[in-house]
Amino acid sequence: MAMTIHCDIVSAEEEIFSGRAKLIVANGIQGDLGVTYGHAPLLTSLEPGPVRVVMDNGEEQVYYVSGGYLEVQPNVVSILADTALRADDLDEAAALEAQKQAQHDMLNQNADIDYSRAAARLAAATAQLRTLQQIRKAMSK
Repeated sequence: MAMTIHCDIVSAEEEIFSGRAKLIVANGIQGDLGVTYGHAPLLTSLEPGPVRVVMDNGEEQVYYVSGGYLEVQPNVVSILADTALRADDLDEAAALEAQKQAQHDMLNQNADIDYSRAAARLAAATAQLRTLQQIRKAMSK
């Protein structure tokens, strides 16, 4: 039997992924984090960005999470996020437009613009674009 770990990726709306994996890589609050079979128990916050899941057969699936938490328990990894999307569901044009609008809002501040919300929108759009770039990089190998 291969050394795998069960992984669940869940958003507020639905379960995005549930299955066995050799490796899970996510953007933890203190940097990238890789989890394999036998990893010590852990609970950490996640930054917005990609989550890579390497299946037992070597296939790699990429997901986008808006942040959230990653918990490692014996033989189970749980990723809980407000928003989680399959990488195929990301819209690059919409992410670019959201990034552009957030940058504009941050530069042209007025009483109607909440700077912290604009910064959060900018971080989310940038993370989505970074996820798309990682997918393209993986596909070109």
